[in-house]
Amino acid sequence: METNRTLGRSGIDVSPLGFGCWAIGGEWSDRDGQPLGWGKVDDEESVRAIHRALDLGVTFFDTADTYGAGHSERVLGRALGKRRADVVVATKWGNVFDEETRTLTGSDDTPGYARRALTASLRRLGTDHVDLYQLHLSDADPARAAELRDQCEEFVREGLIRAYAWSTDDPARAAVFAQGEHCAAVQHALNVLDDAPGMLALCEERGLASINRSPLAMGLLAGKRQGALEAGDIRSRPPAWLQGFSEGSGADADWVARIDALREILTSGGRTLAQGALAWLWARSPRTVPIPGFRSVDQAEQNAGAIAKGPLTAGQLAEVDRILGR
Repeated sequence: METNRTLGRSGIDVSPLGFGCWAIGGEWSDRDGQPLGWGKVDDEESVRAIHRALDLGVTFFDTADTYGAGHSERVLGRALGKRRADVVVATKWGNVFDEETRTLTGSDDTPGYARRALTASLRRLGTDHVDLYQLHLSDADPARAAELRDQCEEFVREGLIRAYAWSTDDPARAAVFAQGEHCAAVQHALNVLDDAPGMLALCEERGLASINRSPLAMGLLAGKRQGALEAGDIRSRPPAWLQGFSEGSGADADWVARIDALREILTSGGRTLAQGALAWLWARSPRTVPIPGFRSVDQAEQNAGAIAKGPLTAGQLAEVDRILGR
């Protein structure tokens, strides 16, 4: 059994895994028609899945204002309803979008926009505060980020947020936010195929939580290796930053081969492949909080089911590194 974790220096207690709400935002795209969502979604099934997650002890939900151009926040807010006080809600800001056309239109790294974005997120989520507010511009200028960090401290003083973080894969950038008293975490890519020792070292040094996006490698570690994906799915036309997928052919063969080499370890103890991938993250560091995505009750049950099975052993962790040659 994996026990609850703390969001860094904030003292905020969360379940050992959260649920990432990107996929439940449904279809959206950039101005060139590049899909940015995970395809069509059934909002009622999303609500049922969130309710099931709550019943299974999941208390941390991570979304962003831009997921589905506001739609993910609205669905999450509706699903939580009167149970809002029982959970920790994280969202993100920095992208600019058109809710009506579900289109990403740009970005805005000004402190003034941060306040407008937070006000809009609170309205969509149906709440008076966000527990963890995260900068969504991974490559933002560090000097401007320092201004945004100070703006977040003001939001804390006003009671609009409890803590803040940066969603970035750059430890040097994350360190800029970490200088703030109420910075609690960094959200970054981490999974068994894509380790991040530098970021984990920073989290340990600065007392931050490591919130792990892509913990299942965009579905590959859940066994998703089908060929052509539906047109509205970002994996059908993967942008340069999306590893493990090729346009028109689904999963890359080398990623599939590495997953197959790890299958016996990850499925030990009666785990599914996805549960084993989450178990690796918990074994990797006591600061990790993976946030796998979901679109159905079944996925919610499988992900939450990993909690009871707990982390991999130190020996299994070492064997994974040996197999992957790192």
